[in-house]
Amino acid sequence: MPLILTDDQQMIRDSADGFFKDEAPVALHRQLRDSAEPNGFSRDVWAKMAEMGFAGVLVPEAHGGADMGHVAAGIIMEAMGKNLSAAPMLSTAVLGATALKAGTPEQQAKYLPLIAQGAHLLALAADEAARHKPNHVATTATPSGNGFKLNGVKGFVLDGAAADTLIVAARTSGETDDHAGITLFLVNPKADGVKIDRRHMVDNRGAARVTLSDVQVDGADVLGAVGEGHAILEKMLDAGRACLAAEMLGVSGTSFAMTVDYLKQREQFGQKIGSFQALQHRAAHLFCEIELARSATLKALQALDEGSDRAPMFVSLAKAKAGEVAILASNEGVQMHGGIGMTDAFDIGFFMKRARAAQETFGDAAFHSDRIARQLGY
Repeated sequence: MPLILTDDQQMIRDSADGFFKDEAPVALHRQLRDSAEPNGFSRDVWAKMAEMGFAGVLVPEAHGGADMGHVAAGIIMEAMGKNLSAAPMLSTAVLGATALKAGTPEQQAKYLPLIAQGAHLLALAADEAARHKPNHVATTATPSGNGFKLNGVKGFVLDGAAADTLIVAARTSGETDDHAGITLFLVNPKADGVKIDRRHMVDNRGAARVTLSDVQVDGADVLGAVGEGHAILEKMLDAGRACLAAEMLGVSGTSFAMTVDYLKQREQFGQKIGSFQALQHRAAHLFCEIELARSATLKALQALDEGSDRAPMFVSLAKAKAGEVAILASNEGVQMHGGIGMTDAFDIGFFMKRARAAQETFGDAAFHSDRIARQLGY
């Protein structure tokens, strides 16, 4: 498939760009930070995103969604990255919707319409290690009555403090680092034994630490088959990784545009600093890197839509490349602005913080380089 957007996808891009520029610009990011908004996002903006159909981008039409596919979801996430727009898009509309596609008809009928309406938030509680390692699951699910009791601790749960339902990865068999034996559960965060500790990340996004102490769930709360949750988890994470790559592409693009604009305005030694050849070379190199990341990201999103067996490899390539480029773009932006770039006088510092948080989420470049090598048999 050509690495270009279709006419319909270009229309989605134009719509998303206009929406987030007007409804959730960087100025709103500042406002949320200064007001210490506990969830890190505006529920009013999320409701408007649902009205636009963004919340249901991966929800089947039979359940009230738009079912536009991963490329469309990536386009929306890129527009969010351009404006540092915070919303539970990744946690609910991407990860949550992907997970529920593996659910029972009853689970799909209950949750998917609410996701599309923006009326129900989900959060993935999977990571337990200091760095992303999805198969490292020490949280246990032991048989109890007609269900299970969950015990364990989850960290870095995106939007965990705002979620209406947690998707918890727990071990029903096997050793801590085994792929087999992982089961996914739909858990009410208000259930007895669930403790939510709110966290604010460096980019002002909301996350949580979730502690589970003898949390009772029943058989109807199991997502997918018992002991076979790893495959579902990987599909969720790959959708999230590809969409995060798209968001970081947006972060990179705006960082680049802001920097070039600054180079055209700032004067030193009686001339615009954009006329200095050394800075021109750095800007040209950054432009090329962003375009490489754009191609890798679009390929990953297309592969997910096609159901390609090679999609995991393309996703890891996109996540690794987009992460490295986002760090480069924001670093170069701050450096070419000078020391003032890290002050509140300019927005570029906010983009640097988001690039770092997003790059670490669901695996950094080293994690995905290793994942690609393993997929290739090394």
